[in-house]
Amino acid sequence: MQILHLKETVAFMSYRKGAMIFSIILMLASIFTLATNKLNFGLDFTGGTLIEVGFENAAELNKMRQLLDANGFDDAVVQLYGSSRDVVIRLGQRDDVKAEMLGNQILSVLEKGTGKKVEMRRIEYVGASVGDELAEQGGLAMLTALICILMYVAFRFEWRMALGSVIALFHDVLLTLGLFSVLNLAFDLTVLAAILAVIGYSLNDTIVVSDRIRENFRKVRGSDSEGIINISLSQTLSRTVITSITTILVLLALFFRGGELIHGFATALLFGVFVGTYSSIYVASSVALSLGISKEDLIPEVVEKEGADQDAMMP
Repeated sequence: MQILHLKETVAFMSYRKGAMIFSIILMLASIFTLATNKLNFGLDFTGGTLIEVGFENAAELNKMRQLLDANGFDDAVVQLYGSSRDVVIRLGQRDDVKAEMLGNQILSVLEKGTGKKVEMRRIEYVGASVGDELAEQGGLAMLTALICILMYVAFRFEWRMALGSVIALFHDVLLTLGLFSVLNLAFDLTVLAAILAVIGYSLNDTIVVSDRIRENFRKVRGSDSEGIINISLSQTLSRTVITSITTILVLLALFFRGGELIHGFATALLFGVFVGTYSSIYVASSVALSLGISKEDLIPEVVEKEGADQDAMMP
């Protein structure tokens, strides 16, 4: 393997102080907006009514949204379900109206507004208690993922790099949640799945960088810790950029052409790819360097076998 000389590398770590200040400001801003604006939880967490209807021909979603909004259902989320003739309508919590009555009202509004026959397929009600349980389980899922990652990276590499990796993942999750809070985007189970995917994507990038740092600590001579980290980041830069660009291209297609059903999913992943790439360079590595990681921490100790000295002394 060809090892880059220090003069051929990009001095990433020379900007680490400014990057860490920038990250801390963004994290504090995210905490502030989550405490004030909070998250706009979707029906999966808050509870509500799901109504599936069928049309004889392709459904006009924009017209349906306008009809429902004009008739007092401004919180309705209208999405295609499986085909262009099947539509799912999600409505928020309404304590004074039963699900069947609500379904009949929606059916009446659609039939009068479109002038077409609308078939009621199903009506499901999600209670608030179920939504609270989903929110709690989703939070526990992210916490469990971070703890398992901390244990895995600490076992595979070193505790300084493990701590840097987990802080980077926490940084990515917090900023993504802050984005949804600032923009008041709906946070549902698909967005939660996207955040867990962001954790996996960011971790994969961080593991690649950490593995190269450990390898270079063992092979590169005549360079300090900062220089070796710069060499490692420069060697993995092309891989990081290519992976990020190809992922972003796919996510852009989902964002613009995927429809409203996965719009939040694509938004969370798009933002997560950007911050995940940034955190792999300027959060995980910077934290490990600030904690004083050195060559001695990553080179395994050589354990002499019992009786080796006696064997060496024998003719």
